[in-house]
Amino acid sequence: MTEGGARFGAVILAAGFSSRMGDFKPLMNLGGTTVLERCVRLFRDAGIGRVLAVTGHRASEVEAEAGRLGVPAVHNGEYEKGMYSSVRAAAAAMSGHDAFFLLPVDIPLVRPAAVTALLDEFDGRVAFPVFEGERGHPPLIPSSLIPSILAHDGRGGLKALLEGHSALDVPVWDRGILLDADTRDDFAVLEERAARLHIGDRGEALALAAQTMPERGLAHGLAVAAVALRLGGELNRHGANLDLDLLHNAALLHDVAKGWPGHEAAGGELLARFGLAGLSAAVAAHRDVPPPASGVLTEKEVVCLADKLVRCDKRVAVGDRFGEKLALYSCDEAACAAIRGRMGNALALQAMAEAACGRDIEGILQGGQA
Repeated sequence: MTEGGARFGAVILAAGFSSRMGDFKPLMNLGGTTVLERCVRLFRDAGIGRVLAVTGHRASEVEAEAGRLGVPAVHNGEYEKGMYSSVRAAAAAMSGHDAFFLLPVDIPLVRPAAVTALLDEFDGRVAFPVFEGERGHPPLIPSSLIPSILAHDGRGGLKALLEGHSALDVPVWDRGILLDADTRDDFAVLEERAARLHIGDRGEALALAAQTMPERGLAHGLAVAAVALRLGGELNRHGANLDLDLLHNAALLHDVAKGWPGHEAAGGELLARFGLAGLSAAVAAHRDVPPPASGVLTEKEVVCLADKLVRCDKRVAVGDRFGEKLALYSCDEAACAAIRGRMGNALALQAMAEAACGRDIEGILQGGQA
């Protein structure tokens, strides 16, 4: 994170009527916490020194929740005039910082990693997070724009004002920057997503891989992910209950820390720091997993096996993959013993998959796509 968290503030806009929702968004329960608490946690986890909430409709209730969270509230007495009146209240409260984040309360599933990416890239211009080419929230707004925000008549909203100034687009891998909740259907999407934030979706995993892995590593990850999905899909058709998104994302990102000491464990730890702890176990174990005593293959075993079935970005037999290593270390008996142990485990995992699916590995991998 950029040094000096006190240089930056954040304001959560929670003054609106929530008229299309049929409920009051700031206080709705989302995965066991209020929507407002989700937003507050985002900025605290990213190390932001000062977080405020702007209140309006049902101000006393929002102020009480903000107080519970230890967050000061700024009341917008003109909230009935629309969101820009809350933007003015937010800007007026943020003088003294280099820049501040502005987040509507109905965009509560942004990850701290997106915020820290903006902090790391901030160069004095307005900074927007961008996912798959689309700008999202929260923007990081330099305090030098506060006078312009206060003087603006509100036509076109904050977006129109910011588009008139130099801006920096910061690619992030977090789809949450684009997801708001105006209706019950929108909120149902957020509820489903909140339950799977620790896994992420496939588009997020691809964006993260593209941002963090070299070209060869990305190609290998894509090939391993394709094999893992074929294995997982076929196993599921024969009674398994594997999470295919977890399989894909862990397989794609299994070498995210390649080149680091103990890259398997390091990769698992890195993903946990990114908020993807649901992938950590499979990534941390991908080098070698013994056959489970239960006889049931989990995502961890499938990712490990898939990795052993790919050399660079091409399919390869397990024996051939390890044969290269044995030839390379032929003069080191201890290393060869360890390699043979890992090969035996991989072949045992393959045999379990073949037994579960009733056909050999080539037949499984030539089957339908998951």
